[in-house]
Amino acid sequence: MTSPLRLTIDGAALVANWRWYAARSGSAACGAAVKADGYGLGARAVVDRLAAAGCRDFFVSSWDEVAALGPLGPEVSLSVLHGLREGDVPQALASTARPVLNTPAMVARWKAAAPGRPCDVMVDTGMNRLGLSASEVRSEILAGVKIATLMSHLACADRPDDAMNRRQANLFRALSGLVRADRYSLANSAGVCLGAPYRFDLTRPGLGLYGGTPGPGAEPAPVIALSAEVLQVRSVSSGDTIGYGADFVARRPMRVATLNIGYADGYRRAFAGVGTATVQGEVRPMLGRISMDLVAIDVTGLTVGEGDWVTLDYDLPAAATATGVSQYELLTGLGHRYAREWL
Repeated sequence: MTSPLRLTIDGAALVANWRWYAARSGSAACGAAVKADGYGLGARAVVDRLAAAGCRDFFVSSWDEVAALGPLGPEVSLSVLHGLREGDVPQALASTARPVLNTPAMVARWKAAAPGRPCDVMVDTGMNRLGLSASEVRSEILAGVKIATLMSHLACADRPDDAMNRRQANLFRALSGLVRADRYSLANSAGVCLGAPYRFDLTRPGLGLYGGTPGPGAEPAPVIALSAEVLQVRSVSSGDTIGYGADFVARRPMRVATLNIGYADGYRRAFAGVGTATVQGEVRPMLGRISMDLVAIDVTGLTVGEGDWVTLDYDLPAAATATGVSQYELLTGLGHRYAREWL
């Protein structure tokens, strides 16, 4: 069986994007966020390519994602951003991955389970999401903990002029002076573009590696392309309607192709009226609503038949602007039904 959907992934573009961030990280090491199965592209395939290019620091969300990655080489560092629940302890002890401790309970749990073994620690500098508070850091809660990376996360790095960026960097710098760690890390993809004061010892790009534009100054190469097989081509008369709700009314005779893709595959309903596909070099519009598994496109005047393949226009920044859906959702929401093909 072959899938009627293809997600084509440009490995060379992925590596080029990582090298772009590595060059702009200055003296800081450049890692890679590969959570959510490598932002939906396949975490192991991403790690293998970036590790071969020189990346040594990777970040996932959960211990299930550690297991899904499988064994990694000794030169690779893997951190688990969501830390250490009680039930995670046996897997953490059996793994070379490090938990990122976010709460006093996690710190106590790690001290009891693995005294002297390295971990990472997240401190909150204003995002109020994950991490020890500044007062908890100042309370000596981390005394005796061997910290490989002390990190925090920027809330507004996509807005370079937002004063919160400077407040977070200043607080992180102050907390770094209180906590001994091998390395300090603050910048995500957008944070790298904010400049040297945000880079510290290690940067952690994510979206920018995969072809998204996280903020001003980023210049990512496109990494993904979507294509779908034509299931049927039909003639539609003037006045006929297409799709649910009869939203689209043909104003002239048309040829319409129905493609094997829909919102169950992450091609969101928000593309209705704004989505396009490229067919034989021509950009053609979607017609009517996006169904769970199907979309319709205008192929009037083109030689298109059942079984042909059509490329959907899915540039992440442009698609986000057109639909109002974030680049992160457009990328990580791509479903499991695609045949993922690496170039």
